[in-house]
Amino acid sequence: MRKLCPNIHKEDGLDTVLEVPIPEEMFTNMGSNAAVRWQNLRALMRAQSADETFAAASKNEFMALLKLVGSPLIPFQVHPGQPLIRPIKDCSIEASTAKYIVQQYVAATGGQAALNSVNSMYAVGQVKMLGSEMNHRNDDGARAKGNCEVGGFVLWQKNPELWYFELVVSGFKVSAGSDGKVAWNQSSSQPCHANKGPPRPLRRFFQGLDPRSTANLFLEALCIGEKTVNDEECFILKLETAPCILKAQSTSNTEIVHHRIWGYFSQRTGLLVQFEDTKLVRMKSIKGNDSVFWETSMESFMQDYRYIDGINIAHGGRTATTLYRYGEAYNQKRKIEETWRIEEVDFNICGLSMDCFLPPAEIKREQQADGEQGVAES
Repeated sequence: MRKLCPNIHKEDGLDTVLEVPIPEEMFTNMGSNAAVRWQNLRALMRAQSADETFAAASKNEFMALLKLVGSPLIPFQVHPGQPLIRPIKDCSIEASTAKYIVQQYVAATGGQAALNSVNSMYAVGQVKMLGSEMNHRNDDGARAKGNCEVGGFVLWQKNPELWYFELVVSGFKVSAGSDGKVAWNQSSSQPCHANKGPPRPLRRFFQGLDPRSTANLFLEALCIGEKTVNDEECFILKLETAPCILKAQSTSNTEIVHHRIWGYFSQRTGLLVQFEDTKLVRMKSIKGNDSVFWETSMESFMQDYRYIDGINIAHGGRTATTLYRYGEAYNQKRKIEETWRIEEVDFNICGLSMDCFLPPAEIKREQQADGEQGVAES
């Protein structure tokens, strides 16, 4: 990953530090020498052009897809204070089995003491994305095709409630974060947006990066069976989002019908090898009484587990995202594939304060306006 670019104004000047490291492949393809590459990189970041990316019809469509695939959230809050080990008695066989599987997972990722010793983390990685065009839903031939877009990301976390994420792909930048009170996201071409409901963790944490949050998440799951994933016999743990949580995350124009999560834990190693979730959203139609439904299915496969400071972290994997849109005159689907590799991980970062997780100014203004409105209504 390239973290520095040459100073084009002063030959003997200090290199420029990139906010988000980018893959060497992305940088070397930008010109014949360092000066030309840096100029092209700067022009690309300013131009925000994505004519062929993901086969998207417009810049806004590409940004929506990049947000959806690059920085989605899970529906549950994760509470760091709760113990990782729970009694397996006085509950159903499905629930007690799930708690036992989570105990094995905690042991496989380093043990309770090692996981509880982490109070912050930092990760740098690179991604490759490939997308398909919108096809008819009953057409099983939807395959990711076109140009493979390369990018990089950086992720900061201080316990599950505080995190910040930046992703750059094909010159577009997506940011997302949580200050413990509100989760938000924004992009280089779209305004900042606060997510409805209490702050939630980034889905990317559960792709083998944050074992403690993963264990906390699946403590309330049920074991519903077994399945073979990439030649690994796995236990299946399932979580169903409660209606009250779905309602809190819905808006006046959108209703989250369901959001389900599955974890596939290897019977041999105890590690999480697949993380899957499906979300169905009903959007009110602007014209008429019919609604448009968006169903998003994401399957992530983790691999290349390695120990970093005594904690077993997945250093690579891939995610397949399928989007269905139906209702009214729509009956379409799209598939996007992402392959990622973790280049650098570190824990217990010195100097990581609350200032690193402050939301954009417009989010603060929205919060103040909502508070004033609530006072006026009361």
